[in-house]
Amino acid sequence: MAVIKKRSTDISENRCMADAFKYSAGNILQEMQKRQSPGQGMEAQKMAADNKKGTEGKKSAQSNGTQGNSSGNRSGQMATLRKVLNYIRRYWLMVGLSLILAAVTVVLTLYVPILTGDAVDLLLGEGAVYFSGVFDLMKKIGIAMAVTALAQWVMNTCNNHITYHVVKDIREDAFEKLEKLPLKYLDAQLYGDIVSRVVADVDTFADGLLMGFTQLFTGVLTIIGTLIFMMVTNVPIALVVVCITPVSFLVARFIATRTYSMFKLQSEIRGEQTSLIEETIGNQKIVKTFSREEAVKRQFGEINDRLQGCSLKAIFFSSITNPATRFVNSLVYAGVGIFGAFVAIRGGISVGRLSCFLSYANQYTKPFNEISGVVTELQNALACAARIFELIEEEPQVPDAENAKVLTDAQGNVALENVHFSYVPERKLIENFNLTVKPGQRVAIVGPTGCGKTTIINLLMRFYDVDSGQIKVDGSDIRNITRGSLRTSYGMVLQETWLRSGTIRDNIRMGKPDATEDEVIQAAKAAHAHSFIKRLPKGYDTVITEDGGSLSQGQKQLLCIARVMLCLPPMLILDEATSSIDTRTEMRIQNAFAKMMEGRTSFIVAHRLSTIQEADIILVMKDGNIIEQGNHESLLAKNGFYSTLYHSQFEG
Repeated sequence: MAVIKKRSTDISENRCMADAFKYSAGNILQEMQKRQSPGQGMEAQKMAADNKKGTEGKKSAQSNGTQGNSSGNRSGQMATLRKVLNYIRRYWLMVGLSLILAAVTVVLTLYVPILTGDAVDLLLGEGAVYFSGVFDLMKKIGIAMAVTALAQWVMNTCNNHITYHVVKDIREDAFEKLEKLPLKYLDAQLYGDIVSRVVADVDTFADGLLMGFTQLFTGVLTIIGTLIFMMVTNVPIALVVVCITPVSFLVARFIATRTYSMFKLQSEIRGEQTSLIEETIGNQKIVKTFSREEAVKRQFGEINDRLQGCSLKAIFFSSITNPATRFVNSLVYAGVGIFGAFVAIRGGISVGRLSCFLSYANQYTKPFNEISGVVTELQNALACAARIFELIEEEPQVPDAENAKVLTDAQGNVALENVHFSYVPERKLIENFNLTVKPGQRVAIVGPTGCGKTTIINLLMRFYDVDSGQIKVDGSDIRNITRGSLRTSYGMVLQETWLRSGTIRDNIRMGKPDATEDEVIQAAKAAHAHSFIKRLPKGYDTVITEDGGSLSQGQKQLLCIARVMLCLPPMLILDEATSSIDTRTEMRIQNAFAKMMEGRTSFIVAHRLSTIQEADIILVMKDGNIIEQGNHESLLAKNGFYSTLYHSQFEG
């Protein structure tokens, strides 16, 4: 593909990363948006205010969350649970097998106390033990326990299969949605929060889901099975158990309604913290350059304190679940023991059956302890799942039209007709923009920071759609052209470089994977990258990381230029493409670009006006409008804004 496959947000984002840290690592997004364009700056300021309000709101939410809106939490949990069940439904055969095995495990587990009780009844008295009968019962107990262990092993295998396939499906859907989301969504979100949703939240959800499968199924079946066995054994004693049981449900429900909101808030703050850590580590040199260590520490401390507060509350409520249910379970056991003793004294039940009943009472109450822990984990899992589904259900970018055509062999006719665009409705950016570019023309776009230069690139590549008007390529509205074919028709070199982990050869071939070795070498030579590549330890087979490893910024830029040289697309976009290259190499690259641009429509964004003097058309932009237009000589002769910009670069 001709387009350098960098995430589209990097067009506007990376150029301002360094300056952003002059203010604060936490305000990176605000600064990136403000530097991108006036419209985006407005949006960033609004976001910053919202973030400030959000911080205060989160603090109050911690106290309000403990009281909670129970009905809202329940409805949100049920909606999330239904979405989870939709994913689980794909593996209904495994779920069915797991339930059958859980039932087998429960039945055999409950059958063992009956055999034990029968063995107790065979102990007739001192010196009067029916040993042959006891040995037969012990054999049955051994077989039942062996089958139970095998069933549990197979059941756990099924549960692992279900859980991690569901998690894989959710993570794939989340990542697929990221590729379909419009640029405006990614521009408005903290990247660390998105990463936290796809990685940390999904892992937490997996832990809760696995615990639900392994303990919830067997726990519920154990409770139901135990009640049935107790009813068959002795109804009055069973009724004592049934009467005390609701207390355990009330305690668990009381705690569960309070833990969900806390776990959800905990997950949100963790995402905020992840974002700050990612920004700080990725730009540590800038943080140290501007001595922002203490400011970043304070910001991290404030977020960490909020995370600690909500985590303590969530853990407090979740930690009292087990002791509370154990207390209720002790009441059940004591009730069975006392009431059963009176029944046994009156001859209503044998000692062996009473021991069996006490074992049932213990097995009946044990799942409540396990389920109380499962419910707590499920609260956390559902809170994380809700954040994941928020991402998955975000409105995707407008899909290609059904009759959208594939752009092939583009001639390079580009026309912008009455284009209006703004990042936020309240702040107009580009109004009534008109431009006609003929095939092979070189169009330079200049102007002060924030005038809309990068916005024009965003619109040409259809990273954003125009509010009104239209952009045409070879006479077709780009909204009627598939995005993939449109972007493939452009070759793009940005000011900020983007490399992926792999060899030098892989990075150059990114836009044309089937390129031959000779083509790769010729592209590298054209970009003046061949000489430094040959000096690397393994030449073109040298493995580099996504940050370029030991390569200088200029060398990374040359690799990005080599990609475009390899593809030779019909249209080019050069956004400060030689900004990181020394003057001597820049002159060589400019000559290579000049040859490459022959016969190709080219858009050149530049701050150094000396690099665009050979352009056929120079557009001078200010506040989203073209204020001057012409070639270098004619614009200087006008002695206008362009002339002022041009001569200012030579002033001391």
